[in-house]
Amino acid sequence: MSDRKTLLQKINEASFAVNDITLYLDTHPADTEALQFFKKAMNERKAALEEFESQYEPLIVDCVNPKENNKNGFATDYPAQEHWTWGDGPIPWDNVE
Repeated sequence: MSDRKTLLQKINEASFAVNDITLYLDTHPADTEALQFFKKAMNERKAALEEFESQYEPLIVDCVNPKENNKNGFATDYPAQEHWTWGDGPIPWDNVE
């Protein structure tokens, strides 16, 4: 599995954990263990998204940073040029190596 796919898998797993624990916390808002798990999962998700963004392209609009995204020129028509990076790279479900 490529580094890109491995990182996407890590993001998917962390995102699933965040979504799942969020549902639980909706009905158990004072569960301290669940809150700790939520914080851990969110931190893992944020770190993985930032790593992916720095190496490839932003996956969520919150990660778009025209001056910083895609400095390595991965799958872009505008390498080394400040641009709207949201459209860079393949769509995650295209299964590109």
